[in-house]
Amino acid sequence: MLRPDAAAVGWATSLALVPYPDAEAAMEARAGAIADGQAGELVWLLEHPPLYTAGVSAKAADLLEPGRFPVFRSGRGGQFTYHGPGQRVAYVMLDLSARGRDVRAFVLALQAWIIDALARLGVAGDVREGRVGVWVERGATPNGPAREDKVAAIGVKLRRWVSFHGVSLNVAPDLSHFTGIVPCGVTLHGVTSLADLGREVAMAEADAALRAAFAAVFGPVADAPPLV
Repeated sequence: MLRPDAAAVGWATSLALVPYPDAEAAMEARAGAIADGQAGELVWLLEHPPLYTAGVSAKAADLLEPGRFPVFRSGRGGQFTYHGPGQRVAYVMLDLSARGRDVRAFVLALQAWIIDALARLGVAGDVREGRVGVWVERGATPNGPAREDKVAAIGVKLRRWVSFHGVSLNVAPDLSHFTGIVPCGVTLHGVTSLADLGREVAMAEADAALRAAFAAVFGPVADAPPLV
């Protein structure tokens, strides 16, 4: 979803863990400023402390351990998900009025972005009909049959044709933290990470792959300060 004017998208990275309420408030403010023509598009990379978020389709029964981590209601699409250290969250604030106002094409572009970034890191990702996110196939082992696990989640919201929320890529989070929820309402498949797949990737390396893949799908980027 390239912009006709090829305007660069700001690319910001927070080095410290960002509390979820602070990130959500800053993201919503920036999305509003973009819609008003007072700020440019932005991708904001960060990590959160351990927490669960509930999207607009979240079911109470899918929160298996309510007291384990803080739970935040979120306006994004989707169900329950986990965020925490070792997971790269990318909040994507793009002006779809300048990119064609095609929601389906936008989601497909987000998927293509993550799949491209994974390929640059030596991992083959793909999408599955009826399942949100990006998945990897796991071969059979002596301990079990072949399966598919989610390596990246996607959950976005649009307001006045500006996107916010975004994607999360599991680089090396504590995968046991996902057991407190039914991730995205999916019970028949698991969750994985680059580390779990045997790819020991530093966060900076993952960021570089995300940046290069984003530019290939959405257009040029330029360094920008984080929102908080």
